[in-house]
Amino acid sequence: MAGKAGTGSPQGIFRMNEENKVLELSLAHSFATLEQVLEDYQPELRLEKVGTITSVGSGIVQVNGLKGVKADEVLSFPGNRLGMAFNLDAHETGVVLLDESEGLRAGSEVRRTGRVLDIPVGEALLGRVIDPQGRPLDNAGKILLTERRPVERSAPAIMDRAPVKVPLQTGLKVIDALIPIGRGQRELILGDRQTGKTAIAVDTIINQKDKDVICIYCAIGKRVTAVARVIATLREHQAMDYCIIVVATENAPPGVQFVSPYAATSIGEYFMEQGRDVLVVFDDLTHHARTYREISLLLRRPPGREAFPGDIFYIHSRLLERFTHLSLELGGGSMTALPIVETEAQNISAYIPTNIISITDGQIYLDPILFQKGIMPAVDVGKSVSRVGGKTQLAAYRKVAGDLRLFYSQFVELEAFSRFGTRLDDEIGKAIERGRRVREILKQSQSAPLPVAEQIAALVAVTEGFFDELPLAEIPAAEGRIRQAVNHDLPELMQRIEKGDMLSDDDLESMRQVMEKDQVAIN
Repeated sequence: MAGKAGTGSPQGIFRMNEENKVLELSLAHSFATLEQVLEDYQPELRLEKVGTITSVGSGIVQVNGLKGVKADEVLSFPGNRLGMAFNLDAHETGVVLLDESEGLRAGSEVRRTGRVLDIPVGEALLGRVIDPQGRPLDNAGKILLTERRPVERSAPAIMDRAPVKVPLQTGLKVIDALIPIGRGQRELILGDRQTGKTAIAVDTIINQKDKDVICIYCAIGKRVTAVARVIATLREHQAMDYCIIVVATENAPPGVQFVSPYAATSIGEYFMEQGRDVLVVFDDLTHHARTYREISLLLRRPPGREAFPGDIFYIHSRLLERFTHLSLELGGGSMTALPIVETEAQNISAYIPTNIISITDGQIYLDPILFQKGIMPAVDVGKSVSRVGGKTQLAAYRKVAGDLRLFYSQFVELEAFSRFGTRLDDEIGKAIERGRRVREILKQSQSAPLPVAEQIAALVAVTEGFFDELPLAEIPAAEGRIRQAVNHDLPELMQRIEKGDMLSDDDLESMRQVMEKDQVAIN
């Protein structure tokens, strides 16, 4: 014990004196700073308007005494709860809550914040799961961002837009070959529930790996388990590094669900204005419309068709018009939308589906009958269309699949006609058999998008008749062997296809020779 410098030893006393001096100097500096602040402080009166809650409903609040409040202004409630001014009536303000209403009661004070609803944006959001206000939901720590953008913004002007010419590859043969999507396009995915709508959107996100496309998945009113499955699939395929997940589950307040697609779009606009390409998936806008109907009815807005308010078209048009391909003067970035809409009993002429069909640049319709037959993706080619069309397709698709859509549509009609037992001539019989093999080739497993070159190899094989003598059950295995053989024997050609080069007749002949030489199919 004698060798230790305790508090009673000379060394211990010296150290305590030094610490006391440092503490006294620190306190003296703090007091001097405080005195300086007090001397410079100039108190001033500030007028603050305070309203009171008159009634509380399910996700909405009526407020009195806030004259002069602005549309979409954020209001502060007790307990750090937020709301958004929605109805600006003469004597009352209808407010949509952005937090839970528990603890709010009539007579509670409401204060203006002077700002509209906004969301933080920036690179730090990549790989994160957030709510529509930018708060993290993935227990991965705080998100350090300095820039914020309002969730409601004006769409780019016509002169600020450029034509949509660059393809956005989904990795799905039936879409890339027959219903091509371009960067900056708005392509609707619609169909009955449980027909694979979300699967197509998720496969498209997975296929953007190493393509420098930022992907934003916006879940609107989805179940927590459904969102968790999507996130797990993206993580399994290493897609979260370039993804942002914006979540407003079915348990979230209606106001949060309503603003979620606008918040996701504002995040995408940040990257688009930097000259980057963005893909945004809205899953789904049917629930978004129903949420808006719920809010409107609670706020006693006049109902229209199917009890939807009169501006139901406008809430989606002002959202989807923000998606475009910017001109080179503004960086040349693009933002592509894949909104999802749920139909009932295959009724694509219902109110909300027809509204969004008229806004978007095409639609991919999923048929439940095809789904039940095991034809997946269950895309009904006859009811699906891309209004941008072949302008966004790579040259190899136009060479190989230029007439494939027309042939496939004719095959569907011939096959339906043949079910009546009518005697068919040999030419029509061969067309039906070829069509069945085309349909088999267009099938694809979930979460298995294919590169462009491998899709082209499979399409060449079926259009050149290499599968005509094969039983349908053996076609998937034969297709796999073809893709493997062409990849192995023609690597340079496959690279040129990926770059977008045109396929020459010599290239097609080289592919035919590889298929014949390796005996991957029966002539």
